[in-house]
Amino acid sequence: MGEETDKKPGKKEKVPRQKMAEQEPQERVKNFREVPFGFSGDQAMLEASRCLQCKKPKCIDGCPVNVNIPEFIGLVEQGKFIEAAWKIKEQNALPAICGRVCPQEEQCEALCVLGKKQKPVSIGYLERFVADQERASGKLQLPQKRPASGKKAAIIGCGPAGLTAAGELIKLGHEVIIFEALHLPGGVLVYGIPEFRLPKAIVQAEVDYLKALGVKVECDIVVGKTITVDELFEQGFHIIFVGTGAGLPQFMDIPGEELNGVYSANEFLTRNNLMKAYEFPESDTPILHGKKVATIGGGNVAMDSARTALRLGAEKSYIVYRRSRTEMPARIDELEHAEQEGIEFHLLTLPIEILKNENGYVRAMVCRKMELGEPDASGRRRPVPIKGSEFTMEVDIVVVAIGNRPNPLIPKTTPGLQTQRWGGIVADEETGKTSRDHIYAGGDIVTGAATVILAMGAGKKAAYSIHKELTGEDLTMKKTPEDQKSEG
Repeated sequence: MGEETDKKPGKKEKVPRQKMAEQEPQERVKNFREVPFGFSGDQAMLEASRCLQCKKPKCIDGCPVNVNIPEFIGLVEQGKFIEAAWKIKEQNALPAICGRVCPQEEQCEALCVLGKKQKPVSIGYLERFVADQERASGKLQLPQKRPASGKKAAIIGCGPAGLTAAGELIKLGHEVIIFEALHLPGGVLVYGIPEFRLPKAIVQAEVDYLKALGVKVECDIVVGKTITVDELFEQGFHIIFVGTGAGLPQFMDIPGEELNGVYSANEFLTRNNLMKAYEFPESDTPILHGKKVATIGGGNVAMDSARTALRLGAEKSYIVYRRSRTEMPARIDELEHAEQEGIEFHLLTLPIEILKNENGYVRAMVCRKMELGEPDASGRRRPVPIKGSEFTMEVDIVVVAIGNRPNPLIPKTTPGLQTQRWGGIVADEETGKTSRDHIYAGGDIVTGAATVILAMGAGKKAAYSIHKELTGEDLTMKKTPEDQKSEG
């Protein structure tokens, strides 16, 4: 398909990619409210008008859950915002979440044909807009469900993978119960991602949508401790899907990591996001407030931690990362927001020791400067120490955000469940099948820490494979269950 230009007759004029209004940096660092305000209706329609409506849309190939992107955008251009949300929900039950936290720039937008000569269509911003419009309107449309199959599925973990698997299975007529270890549903969406990036009311609204479909959610159930996987089978479940994520923090194994004032990013964010430590003493959970906070890492979790520290009152919030900005895995939006808010980046810097004061609390961090060598297995240039470059950074809180591993509880209490060396469950990439019959797995528990939308894609694939095992019917990821039904 040819590219649009404003010189060709019969073609639309070039329209610049629309920008979302957002809180000013100096204001937003004082609160935990969501940073972007979202599109207006006029902005959304204007942005939607940029879509070329390709006959063979590549953007769909970049979406792990196969949303019909041109079709929903076409509805937005016509001003049919609620219908656009319904179109997305044929394939994606969590659009308000995906529109906020998915790395569209690396997936659907990366394949947008318009992006070859202009900026790609803001697919994520439009998804967020229509989902918010639907929620605000109260016009909740529940899809038609298949007749009850008599089959019962247990979903372990109420994060993105588990929620998606549950949503697909309930539409296909199966009874679904989610078991969540925490006291609120949502998994990493509620404990890991800050309010200023993903308001918890939105997560709850998405969970309520699944409950309206018939999904049951039982919280405060630690599978592997409260009840085992095999005991769930004994209670009559035909299928079990494990979507417990990767919530076990990793540390650097350097001297001083045991000191008061050193947090894993998991604990730091969970205390704030799930336990509302920023409202202490109105909330029950306290947290140390530092004047100079160093966050170690370069991903989205590191940005979330550093930006949270500012909102807790830090005078200085640092990102300490052993590679350069180019190698940082964080989303562009998150990097830009962090920079706008005054986060100081100490790049090509490796912490090697944390020092304590006379009371056993953090007082400083010893670091070493690095330079980039040849690419490593990740494709990024390997950081190499510079001899004699050590220096001391004065800090009073250190947050370690260098990655997470799966909790070993379920593998250890489920005989015959094969795992990777690093603790992840071995599961087929396309089906989610594990080494145990009738047990499937997907999301971070299989891949290690990744994105919300990839976990959702895994949950959807597993749901279709589970349905095939339970009924013999073969559904494909490219089609909705309704499409398959109409073909039959």
